[in-house]
Amino acid sequence: MAKMKKQPRPKAQTPKGFQDYFGTDVTARTEMLNTIAGVYHRYGFDALETSAVETVEALGKFLPDVDRPNEGVFAWEEDSDWLALRYDLTAPLARVAAQYRNDLPFPYRRYAMGPVWRNEKPGPGRFRQFYQCDADTVGAGSVAADAEICAMLADTLEAVGIERGDYIIRVNNRKVLNGLLEVAGLSGDDKEVERGIVLRAIDKLDRLGLSGVRELLGEGRKDESGDYTKGAQLSDEQAEIVMLITQNEMSLSATSHLLSIKEAVKGSPIGCEGVDELAEISGLLSAQGYGPDRIVIDPSVVRGLGYYTGPVYEAELTFEIKDDKGRPRNFGSVAGGGRYDDLVKRFTGQEVPATGVSIGVDRLLAALRAKGRVDTTAQGPVVVTVMDRDRMSDYQTMVSELRNASIRAEVYLGNPKNFGNQLKYADKRNSPVAIIAGSDEFDKGIVQIKDLILGAEIAKNATLEEWKDRPSQYEVPRDEMVAKVRAILDEHS
Repeated sequence: MAKMKKQPRPKAQTPKGFQDYFGTDVTARTEMLNTIAGVYHRYGFDALETSAVETVEALGKFLPDVDRPNEGVFAWEEDSDWLALRYDLTAPLARVAAQYRNDLPFPYRRYAMGPVWRNEKPGPGRFRQFYQCDADTVGAGSVAADAEICAMLADTLEAVGIERGDYIIRVNNRKVLNGLLEVAGLSGDDKEVERGIVLRAIDKLDRLGLSGVRELLGEGRKDESGDYTKGAQLSDEQAEIVMLITQNEMSLSATSHLLSIKEAVKGSPIGCEGVDELAEISGLLSAQGYGPDRIVIDPSVVRGLGYYTGPVYEAELTFEIKDDKGRPRNFGSVAGGGRYDDLVKRFTGQEVPATGVSIGVDRLLAALRAKGRVDTTAQGPVVVTVMDRDRMSDYQTMVSELRNASIRAEVYLGNPKNFGNQLKYADKRNSPVAIIAGSDEFDKGIVQIKDLILGAEIAKNATLEEWKDRPSQYEVPRDEMVAKVRAILDEHS
C-alpha cells in the first residue's frame, strides 16, 4: 500500500503588502480616531459606515478583464457580477448619496473611518491595506463648504496633538490651474498629455525645487541616478506663464497674493472664477480667526486625483524628522482633499456638488509618535497571581472588585505551578501591579501588593540601602486592596 503523502503545514506569515497590528498600535489609532470623530461631530457631521465590498461598476475607475480584474482593486466575479474591496471611502459615499438621495438631508455631511484595499505593488511604508479617515459634504455648491472643511482640518490636527506652528494647510483651486494652462495655450483634448506632465511637475515643487520643475516644463530632466524624465516641451513663454504659480510668497497678504494670480489668468474666465472662489474662502476663514499661521493660499498645490473640479487643500506638517540615513527633512503631507462635483453624477445623471478631505491615519500616527504624543509602552493590567488553585473563586472575586473600580485587571490563567513565571508574565504584559495571596494571606485577611514599576526602577538604579528604604511590596488588609492599588496607579500616572 502506497504511503500517504504528508500535507505540508501552512506558513505562518503575513501576506505580502499587509501587516498585523498589536496592543498599543491599535489602542493609539482608536484613541486618535475617537478624537477626530469628536471634532467632526462638533461640526455637525454624521458617522457613516459602508460595506467593505462594492460592485466594480459602482467603484467606477476600474474594470475587470477576462482573466483577472485590472490592477488597482481586489475583485472577483460572483453571479455574473464583479465585486471588489473598496479602494477608498469616497466612491462608496457617491453611491450612498445617489442610492439614498430621497431619504438623506441635503447637504449631507458625513464622516467615515476604516480600512481600504489597493491591489498595488507594496513597498517601504506602502501597504495594500491601510486606514482612511474622511469627512465630506455632499450637495453644497458654495465654497463655504470648502472653507469649513479647511477650518475643521485645522481644529482636528490641533485636537490630536499637532501644535499650531507645526502644520500648515495650503489651499488652491483647480480652476486657477486650468486657467493658467488655458492662458499658456494648453487647453483642448490634443494637449491632454502636456497638461498631465505640467501638473505632475508642479506637484513635485517641494521635492525638485524651481529649477527641477522648470526642466520638466521644457525638454526634460535627468536626476542624480541618471534616469531621464521627458518634459512637457513647452516654449519659454508658456513655461514662464506656468511658473507664475510657483512664486508663492507667503509673506504677501492674501489680497495682494490673489490679485497677482488674477492678473496672470485674466485671459481665462474659468481662471478668474477660481481666483474669486479663493478670495471668498480666504475671507470666510479670516472671519473665523483662521489666519496664515494655520491656513494659506498656495497656487502650487495640485493634488493628484483627476476628479477634483474646484478648491483643493493639503495639510503639511512642518517640523523636522530624521530620515533612514539620519538626514533632517520635513515630515510632509498627512491629509488632503478638494471639491469633486462630478462624482455623484455618474449615478444620477445630474451634477451634485461635493467636497471633502481624507486624513492619512498611519502617517498622522507616525507624526504623533515623532512628537512624543503617543505612548508606545502602554500600561498593562493589574495581574492577580494564583498561589492556590482551589481558591480560584476568591481570585476572581478580587479581580471583579478591581474591575468594578474601573481598574484594568486579570487573573493569571496559565499554569500556576511556577510562581516566578507568573511574575515574568506580568512583566511581559507591562503590568504596574501584581496581587499575591496564598493560604496564609487568606487566613490572615490580608494581601500582598507588589509595585512592579517601582520594583523595576529599584532593580535598575537603587543601592541595597535605598532598596530597604523604598519597599516595592506592601502587605495590606484584604478590604483595603482596591484603595492601595488605586493609590499606586495614581502615583505612577
